[in-house]
This record gives sequence, structure tokens and C-alpha cells, in this order.
Amino acid sequence: MRFPLKSLVLVSVVAAWVAVGAAEEKAAPAQTEAPTTEIEKMSYAVGVRVGESLKMEGMTLSLDMLMRAIGDVLGSKALVMTDDDLEAAFGTFQQQMAALDEARTKKQAEKNLAEGKVWLDENTKKEGVVVLPSGLQYKVVTEGTGVLPTADDTVKAHYRGTFLNGDEFDSSYKRNEPAVFPVGGVIPGWQEALKLMKVGSKWQLFVPGSLAYGEQGRRSIPPNATLLFDVELLEIVKEPKE
Repeated sequence: MRFPLKSLVLVSVVAAWVAVGAAEEKAAPAQTEAPTTEIEKMSYAVGVRVGESLKMEGMTLSLDMLMRAIGDVLGSKALVMTDDDLEAAFGTFQQQMAALDEARTKKQAEKNLAEGKVWLDENTKKEGVVVLPSGLQYKVVTEGTGVLPTADDTVKAHYRGTFLNGDEFDSSYKRNEPAVFPVGGVIPGWQEALKLMKVGSKWQLFVPGSLAYGEQGRRSIPPNATLLFDVELLEIVKEPKE
């Protein structure tokens, strides 16, 4: 679990749990004692997650000042920084977070790009693998006998997507429902492949990151990730007549 430190949500969560704990506990347990009450356990769990998130983000903060600020707010004490200073300091925090995130993304993108290149180079040696000038690779499992889609068509297809390590990130088969989408509305690697697939075909696609979600990635897709797909082109969806 990772808290979104780029917003004030993290501080709000911490403050909420501290407030609950302060209301129901007369004294905090000694540092060597394990939490026993439900409030203590929840408070400790939140603290662990916050600490893990801060450590993962690579941010350096003063624990003393962090706890002092929370205590000042919950105790309705006068703040030792002006609103303008607080806004400026938090702006600096956000900028540093953004810089760290950008650096991590760049490092991960470079790593994935290198690993993907090695994998794809080896894959070209396998029987039946076709390499296109764009870098897209595919292997025909079943050759269909239907028509070829165009860039303007909408198609229905079943698919399964995995990373190089075999972990699955998406599957229409698991949903028991094929996907319907415009050929021009999917990742570049798919667009290129679909226009070469006859309806009824089953292909394996080996898509380099540059033809997938690129350097930025997307949600659960890491930057520059090479993606593997099993694709079954079922039909071209006809527009209903008016």
C-alpha cells in the first residue's frame, strides 16, 4: 500500500488517527511495547505505512517537526510559520516529490528499455516470429480467412496481455467478454498488427515499449515496458443502419 504523498491526503490521514488516539488514550505506550488496543494497532499500522511511503519516495523530513506540527494543529496552538511560509514550504515539498518521481520514472524506463531490447533480440531467433520495420514482432498461431480491418474499422477481439516475466495485467478471457474498440484507438503496436490480421486469426504480439505506452507508462504498465499479447480477432463490428 502506498499513500499519495503528492497531496494533503497523507497529512489528513495521519492527523485523523492521531486525533482518535489522543481522544481515547491517556498515555502513549512505551516505544518497546507492541500495540494492544484496536486504536493502538490501527495507529501503528498507519504510521508504518506513512513511514514506508516516505522512505520509498526518498524524501527527508524532520520527524520532530512533523510530529510538532500535528500536535500544534490538534492542540489548537499558534503555528510557528505564517500561511505564506507554509504554502511556500509545501510547494517546495511538492516540487521535490515531482523531481524524485520523474527521476525514478526515467531510471525505470531506461532499465525496461534495455531489458526489452535483450528479450526481443532473443525472440527474433524463435521459429515463426516475424519482425516488422517498426520493431513490432508477431507470430501467427491461426491464420484467419476473413477480411482485413482498416484504420477506420471497429473490431471485436479477445486478448490476454502479460509482462516479460509472465505476469498477466489484462485479459478479456477472464472477463468472459470480448473487447470492442476502434482500430485507431489502441496502442500503435496493436494498430499495426490488426491491419495485418484477417478476421478469425489468432496471433501472438511482442510489442516494444515504444509501440505500447512509451516512457510514461500507464496505470499498472511501467514505463517502456515490453508487452506480450495473445490476440484473437473475432469480427469487424458493423455500424447499425439508421
